Amino acid sequence: MYGLIGKMLCVEGKRDELASILVKGIAGMPGCLSYIVANDNIDPNALWITEVWLTQTDHKSSLALPSVQEAIKQGRPFITGFGERFETTPIGGQGL
Repeated sequence: MYGLIGKMLCVEGKRDELASILVKGIAGMPGCLSYIVANDNIDPNALWITEVWLTQTDHKSSLALPSVQEAIKQGRPFITGFGERFETTPIGGQGL
């Protein structure tokens, strides 16, 4: 398995709109076991995205999907940058 945890920084006041775009753009991604979008409890302009994939290749391939490309296009104006990024190897747990 392949895991990715990343912090996304948003335009002030646009976090909810960006989160909505991200959640809508994830339907039907082959190999995706989990894709969670969460608000940062300290920074009102940040989101955390936690992903679990069958393989790293599945993750990379997802970036070419039309739904993901559309989400990137819609979300890009609301993204000011990225914070921490961690690659992991999930070994199990609830939901996997």
